[in-house]
Amino acid sequence: MQKSKLDRFIQKYNLGGNVNSVKWKSTTDVLSTTFVTPDKSLLGTVKVDKFSFEDAELGVYQTDQLKSLIGVLGDDVSLKLTKFGDKAVSLNVKNGSASIDYVLSDLSVIADPPALKRLPEFGTSIKLDTKFINTFIKGKSALSDVDTFTILNGKNGVEVIIGYSSTNTNRVNISVETKTNEITDAVSFNANLFKEVLLANRECTSAVLEVSNEGLARVNFKVDDYDSTYYIVAMQGVN
Repeated sequence: MQKSKLDRFIQKYNLGGNVNSVKWKSTTDVLSTTFVTPDKSLLGTVKVDKFSFEDAELGVYQTDQLKSLIGVLGDDVSLKLTKFGDKAVSLNVKNGSASIDYVLSDLSVIADPPALKRLPEFGTSIKLDTKFINTFIKGKSALSDVDTFTILNGKNGVEVIIGYSSTNTNRVNISVETKTNEITDAVSFNANLFKEVLLANRECTSAVLEVSNEGLARVNFKVDDYDSTYYIVAMQGVN
């Protein structure tokens, strides 16, 4: 197996270190995880197909530590579990004469993300392409101290604005193409997390950001063997 396949899976849920403790589920050549950020402002699922590994559920408590250990190894790796009875206690990743062992956590110490019992109507659909992804990442990097981006109806249609405020501020304005537009009031989201989502999926050239007037956004990326979905909760009190 190419180490990059595992690295990309981790990157898509770790989101620059914002998500550390997760459960991996491996079944029928599919590796998946469902996760939530500590502040519960982002919930997501990531899965990768054609991932040859035994059926198991693994408790990964410190993803950052696992990433660092895997980084020691070369490109072609093999994975093996050490079990105590039917419980997985460590993950061995091997490349040639070198290998690493990562101690797995008890599944009970990793909380399950909350279930989305009722999804709102996503009345606005915004096209995300390579140009938008790169512009947003650069814009957020230029405004490193800005925490929010806002979606609203501007003079020429829907705009995504990094650093929006009712007062005069430094900001980046991105006009976007919409499939549907039912935006009523400006709605703001965490720009730091959204940047990490885009960075983790920037190889995807076409996706759709769906936005609800009730304050929830959803975006799905499908590329190669990966399928990633993120739900982002709107931030309150942004003027």
